[in-house]
Amino acid sequence: MPDLETKHLKADFAKTFEAFKSANDERLAALESKSSDGLLDEKVARLNAALDAQSKQIDNLSMSLSTPLQGGRNNNEAKSAWSSFIRTGDAQGLASLEGKSLSSTDGEGGYIAPPETESRIDRALTESSPFRAIASVRRIGAGLFKKPVSSSGAASGWAGETDARIETQAPQLELLDFPAGELYAMPAATQALLDDGVADVDQWLADEVRDVFAAQEMAAFVNGDGVNKPRGLLDYTQAANGSQSFGEIGTVSTGTAGAFDSTAPVDALLDLIYAGKSRYRAGSSFVMNRRTVNDIRKFKDADGNYIWQPATEAGQPSTLLGYPLVEAEDMPDVSSGDAAIAFGDFRRGYLIVDRQGVRVLRDPYSAKPYVLFYTTKRVGGGVQDFDAIKLLKAAA
Repeated sequence: MPDLETKHLKADFAKTFEAFKSANDERLAALESKSSDGLLDEKVARLNAALDAQSKQIDNLSMSLSTPLQGGRNNNEAKSAWSSFIRTGDAQGLASLEGKSLSSTDGEGGYIAPPETESRIDRALTESSPFRAIASVRRIGAGLFKKPVSSSGAASGWAGETDARIETQAPQLELLDFPAGELYAMPAATQALLDDGVADVDQWLADEVRDVFAAQEMAAFVNGDGVNKPRGLLDYTQAANGSQSFGEIGTVSTGTAGAFDSTAPVDALLDLIYAGKSRYRAGSSFVMNRRTVNDIRKFKDADGNYIWQPATEAGQPSTLLGYPLVEAEDMPDVSSGDAAIAFGDFRRGYLIVDRQGVRVLRDPYSAKPYVLFYTTKRVGGGVQDFDAIKLLKAAA
């Protein structure tokens, strides 16, 4: 009864949120009357943590329900050969398929996983990586993707039917490089699992590498330096919004060092929303870490309404001032004074490139009695539209 379970979880979440709002209202009233209550502060913090835990439960259940069942592969020969290699290490079947372009090896002796296995890993990774859900993802066949982008835009205008047209200037083009770095994981399996003819070893492999890949990717998409990994959005030069040049990301300040303004904390968030051009706003999202979400969850607008709202459906993100909110643990805390919140249209602003092909090297020797599966995929990424993303810094 997964639907009923989801319904109960959402009902519990709604009750907790109402209790949180009530307790936080009491806390705010106590602050206004200058009568601090430590027990009330503790209660708000406890409810805040409960909201996080319940939200994660709902997301995990939704994720498991959305994973389609697999079956009916088109090529039974390739399926049998791959299964034999994973379970027993017998690569003769895969070797015989090389001439039929159904399998291939690389220089290190590993085998390229069949498309179905790669699809399972990609799907599992997408479900666990919130950044992939909002960014653009492009599959490439080489180790480097080059994208020309305009840094100035082409001139344009209006003219009558018989009027002479003013010659337009060619746009100033910049070439952005998106190299793919190697991401690896080494899950271990017992021989009992591999000998189990009922066990789905493809799904086991996808599940095992999912969280490892997702954590490494998320860290790189936020803070990566672009050397053998994606370049993170916080690695680019930052400048006050309106004064940035091409290749720099515009920033907005809270007005207070290491914190939100104590009297009007929501103003900085509104400034961040309207820092970019209106054409980006419709597809925009907030990105911040869990601790920042906990702080913002207590904020109200001028009408006394909470600016954070829980998701109305399982699997959907919560919202902040009406925009989706994505949690990324690698974003800095507000207290650090660094850019703690990003806002923008990440589908237009950030590009993830996946090089086609997942390689698996079977190693039954290094960790006996376990069998290791050295699994690699190549991933790159970086900002492709610097006007689409803005950052909020807790600074004066």
